[in-house]
Amino acid sequence: MSTGTEPSTETTAVAEPADRRTRVLDLVGLLARLFLGAVLVYAGAVKIGHPVTAQRAVQAYEVLPTGLANTVGLALPWVEVVLGVLLLLGLFTRPVAVVSTLLMAAFVVGIAQAWARGLTIDCGCFGGGGQIGAADTTYPQEIGRDAVFALAGAWLWWRPRTLASLDRVLFGS
Repeated sequence: MSTGTEPSTETTAVAEPADRRTRVLDLVGLLARLFLGAVLVYAGAVKIGHPVTAQRAVQAYEVLPTGLANTVGLALPWVEVVLGVLLLLGLFTRPVAVVSTLLMAAFVVGIAQAWARGLTIDCGCFGGGGQIGAADTTYPQEIGRDAVFALAGAWLWWRPRTLASLDRVLFGS
């Protein structure tokens, strides 16, 4: 005899695939969050101890006035680390994903314009930067790599809910 409190077979059959789909999407979000977060922390950390090199990397793009390029070169590594740590923690995931995606898009545009203008530079994405030989440029790979990073950010922008995040603990999302 049924008490009416047990879920019906129909409801359970429908709920299980939806629950499984949600868990899979949450896992994909976790992987995207950890991937992009780790990349940003690493990219910033390798540049923080080398401010002159970071400034030279930004100057090499020949887009910003020298003073502004120097400021960006000094600030960017710290911004990358902060964004990366927030992603690793899963804190403020959507706003951080928006900023990270836009940052990656800016990197893609910056590399593409350098390539289109015939500049021969190292992107400086993971340290280094500045002038290099024409045969040493890897613009297509750099653009592709940063596009993948931007896609991870776009995923989190679209669906910020992930497993093991402080957002879930603090805000229930």
